[in-house]
Formats: sequence, C-alpha cells, structure tokens
Amino acid sequence: MSDLHCVASVADGEAAVEQSLALQLDVLLLDIRMPGMTGLEVAQAFAEDWPDLAKPFPLLVFVTAYDQYALHAFEHAAVDCAEARAARSPEKTCARLQAALRQRTQSQAADPSLEAAIHTLRELLHADAAGPQAKPPTVSPLRLIQASVGNTITMVPIADVLYFEAADKYVHVRMVTAEREHLIRISLRELQLQLDPECFWQVHRSTIVRCGIATTLRDDSGKLTLTLRGHTDKLSVSRRLYADRFKGL
Repeated sequence: MSDLHCVASVADGEAAVEQSLALQLDVLLLDIRMPGMTGLEVAQAFAEDWPDLAKPFPLLVFVTAYDQYALHAFEHAAVDCAEARAARSPEKTCARLQAALRQRTQSQAADPSLEAAIHTLRELLHADAAGPQAKPPTVSPLRLIQASVGNTITMVPIADVLYFEAADKYVHVRMVTAEREHLIRISLRELQLQLDPECFWQVHRSTIVRCGIATTLRDDSGKLTLTLRGHTDKLSVSRRLYADRFKGL
C-alpha cells in the first residue's frame, strides 16, 4: 500500500522504544518474543512514556506464535494480530491499518487512542500472565531466590526483598534488600509469575515492589513516588498504568 512506509526497523525491544518515541510513529509492528523486552513490555513502555501532547498513540500490530487462547485475546484487544504459523495476508493487515488511520483523520472527536491502548495493554498483559507459561495456581509462590556471584550461591528469603528492577536490557533483574543488591538472570515478566500478587505489586514497567514497605508521595502534577522505609531509593509509579492502585491516597 503506497501510503504506508517503513521508516525504522530495529532488532530489540529497547531500540523499538527509543525509535518510536523519537519518531512518534503512526503504526508499530511488534513481535511478542524478541531480545530483551517482549512486545508487550515495549507497548507498555510506550504507554508510560508517550507525551501527553504528542500525536495519537501508535496503532499496534502484534506478531505472535501463541496458541489459540492468546489469539482470541489479541483479536479482541489489539488492532491486529498476525499469527506466525498461519498469518493473515499482509494486504489485509495493511488495509485494516489504513482504515483505522483514515478514521482517526476524519474523526472530529478527541482521539481516545492512548486510553484505548492502556485498556488494551491491561487485557494483553493479563492474558499473557494467564497463558500456558504461567505458574499453575496450585504452585506456591517463591519463598527463596537463588542469587549467584562467581562460585558463590546465596539463598535470599523473598521476605527480605524490598523491590525488583529490570536491568541489563531486561534479561536480568536487580534484586534489592535492606543490606545489599543481587543480580539474577531472569526477566521481570518471568519473575512476576512466581511472586505472590498479594505481597508484590508492579508499579512501573521495570519495577515490582513489596507491599507495605513504602510511603507514597504525590507532587502537584500528580506524579507518584514511593519512598522505602529503611532505604534511600525512591521508585516512580507509572501514572497511566498503575496509579489506580493508589487512588485512595
């Protein structure tokens, strides 16, 4: 289709975030599984960082080899989903995108694309966590985490952990306790599936914090910051995706 042009092609999730925010693209095609950040984490990053006064939030096209349960979720929540084994033709995908872009241009109402994208991401992240890779509900959450440095292995009680933070292109996690830090080789998304959701909350695309150990501060602009008891680190809360956890504050 002549009015759709590829302006950037990148090899990993971090570069996808950087290029999209810099170029403020109209359409993003994201592979669900790619180096570093997953496609869902990339889209999550866009939703958190997309400027309020920027052009409309990009239309999202996910490329995935997920089973049918996920395809059903994607078809109802995303603009399009090209399944790797039996993909919809590129012509049909382009036609759907062009129609959606034309509708945006012709609409006189305020564009709801960012709010719709946030709703979409919540549905997709929920579907991802509920999928085949998730831990069965009968499996107990982690109680100990193994951290290794060289030939030394340390077993860290989960109750000692203050927060987890994605690191090193999202393939490692920085685990912070009151006494020290550890680097563990696991993605934040994989780790989250093994944590008790009643004890650990995700507050940012790159941060999961233990409940009950932080004071929440809200500035004049509405930005939320967590101050940890017994630690100097301050953690940002994503206002668009996770601030509703703190509505009562």
